[in-house]
Amino acid sequence: MPHVGVQRGRASRATRTVAAIRTVASLRSVALLTSGVLALPALTGCSSGDDEAGAVVAPQDIGAAARPQVADGGTLRWAVDAMPQTLNAFQADADAATARITGAVLPSLFTLDERGRPQRNPDYLERAEIVQREPKQVVLYKLNQKAVWSDGREIGAPDFVAQWRALSGRDTAYWTARNAGYERIEKIEKGANDLEVKVTFAKPYADWRALFSPLYPKDVTGTPDAFNDGARTKLKATAGPFLLKASDRDKGTFTLARNPRWWGRPSKLDELVFRAVPRDKRVAALADGSLDVAEIDRSAADRITLAERDKGAGRGNDGPGLTHGPGAAITPASALRSWAIAHGSDGERAEAEVRARKQTREAVARYADEQAGLAGLSIRKSLEPAYTQLALNGSTGPLADERVRRAVARALDRQELAEIVLKPLGLPARPPGSHLALAGQPAYADNSGALGGQDTHEAQALLADAGWTPGGARQKPGTTKAGSKASGSSADDGAKRESAGDAGDSNDDGTYIVGDDKGRRVRSGPNRYSLGGVKVGEGPYGADEAGPRPGSGAQDDDEGPVGSDGKPGDNRPRGSGPGAETHVLAPARGAALQEIALMRQAESLDDAGHGHQDEAGQKKERATKEDVRRTEAQRPGGAPGAYAPKGTAAPAAGGSLGKDGKPLTLRFVLPSGAGSEQLRAVGDRIAQMLKAVGISTEISKVADDSYFKDHIASGDFDLALYSWPGTAYPATDDRPVFAKPEPASDGSLVVEQNYTRVGTDHIDQLFDQAVGELDEDEARDLVRKADARIWAAAGSIPLYQRPQLVAVKPNVANAGAFGFAAPHFQDIGFKKAESAANGQKK
Repeated sequence: MPHVGVQRGRASRATRTVAAIRTVASLRSVALLTSGVLALPALTGCSSGDDEAGAVVAPQDIGAAARPQVADGGTLRWAVDAMPQTLNAFQADADAATARITGAVLPSLFTLDERGRPQRNPDYLERAEIVQREPKQVVLYKLNQKAVWSDGREIGAPDFVAQWRALSGRDTAYWTARNAGYERIEKIEKGANDLEVKVTFAKPYADWRALFSPLYPKDVTGTPDAFNDGARTKLKATAGPFLLKASDRDKGTFTLARNPRWWGRPSKLDELVFRAVPRDKRVAALADGSLDVAEIDRSAADRITLAERDKGAGRGNDGPGLTHGPGAAITPASALRSWAIAHGSDGERAEAEVRARKQTREAVARYADEQAGLAGLSIRKSLEPAYTQLALNGSTGPLADERVRRAVARALDRQELAEIVLKPLGLPARPPGSHLALAGQPAYADNSGALGGQDTHEAQALLADAGWTPGGARQKPGTTKAGSKASGSSADDGAKRESAGDAGDSNDDGTYIVGDDKGRRVRSGPNRYSLGGVKVGEGPYGADEAGPRPGSGAQDDDEGPVGSDGKPGDNRPRGSGPGAETHVLAPARGAALQEIALMRQAESLDDAGHGHQDEAGQKKERATKEDVRRTEAQRPGGAPGAYAPKGTAAPAAGGSLGKDGKPLTLRFVLPSGAGSEQLRAVGDRIAQMLKAVGISTEISKVADDSYFKDHIASGDFDLALYSWPGTAYPATDDRPVFAKPEPASDGSLVVEQNYTRVGTDHIDQLFDQAVGELDEDEARDLVRKADARIWAAAGSIPLYQRPQLVAVKPNVANAGAFGFAAPHFQDIGFKKAESAANGQKK
């Protein structure tokens, strides 16, 4: 859901909503997970922020190397999510790839450092400062005298003027997605010489450093046609360490080459190739060597870690010898069942099983080859300048009541949720204390005390005060809440469906028996199968003494054939006998003996290897046990609050709370894509926390490509998880995210980017004051006050700063997990052989 390189909140009123949807959709809201400890003090109440702002929580991890240690030349291949739809960063469909490319080929007057602070870029500016405050703010830019466009023309005032006019919002022929700050400019003129640009503001603007980054040549911004269409696929002139060389949309590549007119430190690389590789294809691309740098998720990072460990253990690419992957699921018993079906008399099933066995062999071989290719890669990790939040839609339903929103927030253990995602990665698991700045930034302060921490009793008291009581959900038959089930939460229904699904496929006549008083599952029906040429009913024990059919899901599957007394050798199923109407299938005597031998061998291998089980195997085993425990807890009759957070009170025996005959049920929308597993895991844990205070959740999993457009932006949710990027300019960029929705002339609600629909006039006023406050300390204080009000409104609950995981070849220098800091493209390259060797020794 995501993921950051995209600035927010600069849309004109006419295009702001559409631009916001597209911009946010390009974020990897996802969270995911991904695959990873620093001890941190517990969060306290609201603070001044001095301590939090003073240190970087997680430093960037880029394989830093001094330029003399980096070789000259070479081509580096860098993964992006998709080919950029436009090279104009000020258009609505600009995305992360647009930002990455323009960062390498266009001027950025100010770039962010590791703490997310804007710093003057000396390649373009000798100085930039406010030279006048009264009666109007005036900023003077003194340009680097060597700075020129790739066509030889000097960078100067005409470029500033053209960009201001294009982005001011005064000419609607320009299709702009963001213009905040430019509309405050009154005029731009040349200073004392051609290298000086003087910008006069009609109204004070605190975030003036955000302007003119990137800066386009006047050929792009001078006319609406050039701005709207001319810069979508090419740029006639650039001014960065690289220039555009070629793009191939069929191959999904965008190639940059060293700029011969670059006046700064020369680029180490000859070429920089951005290649569009979807997230789910990056493991294969890294394994076959076609990528050098790729941001990855948790599962990919886990595979790289396992590949390195297997290499050290001498397993290499031996598929059957791996303790993970598709081959690890093949047990002696499952192999025997598969062989029996493939060689049985049922031709259709046998043919399907033969195909499945072939696909499995190919998957095992492919996985093993990929693991061999992944060995040796490095994982560089930090915290991404973005945080994942729980969004509460306050426009309708129970969450329109602030007391209910606050109860949801007080039910959450944010520390636990942060640890779920970050602790396994070895990253600081500290929940964000601010919506408007991240730890380490000057504006950061922990304002979460305005809402309060996890407190089950306080959450229940808030719900009671709002009228939600244990007896309030009693309904007359047939009066269920629209869009929900009267029987309870979707989690309970899912558990029931899961229990039914454990029985496997039915016989051809569609009959099967599930769950007798001992929990056995056996097939019924007249069909007969044969194994190894011996028909059921004609085997050594006769039709009524048939044993369990391999793969049937019967209780005996994991123990080998057992008789009514539980001993090997007696193939009669427990609970069956002469005259019984239920028949299950028996293997031939030789196959049965073989299965017994294989199972005994498997048991001995399990016992021998128990003490040496790897961490992944232990986690998988614990997860399996936890799934079983949860399934049992969710069965009808299970104890209320069976897996609620430790120490919290169980909900009332009557189930969830209700009011006026309606249960307190919230629709929780989550993305269903393969890369969103961690986000869904966090969502499941949140649902459990809410259940502990009497709030039911109805989890709705939707396609990733419709998650924002059709659900978040349109308000079709009660609860949702998605991420916002951090910014150095919260007064400008965050105002539309938390602005109070306003009615439009057509009766609709203009929400800008505030998808929670929760806002207040006071919050808007604080943002307005901050954006016009030129005293930086005063501006930061106003931002912190706005953040405290946002916490109190309880429309957005920050949960954790997103992890940033980047896979790189070990000899790549100065690239990886950048955190807040902008890449220095001219310093990126490959370490010299001796430097790489020394790094491996260390």
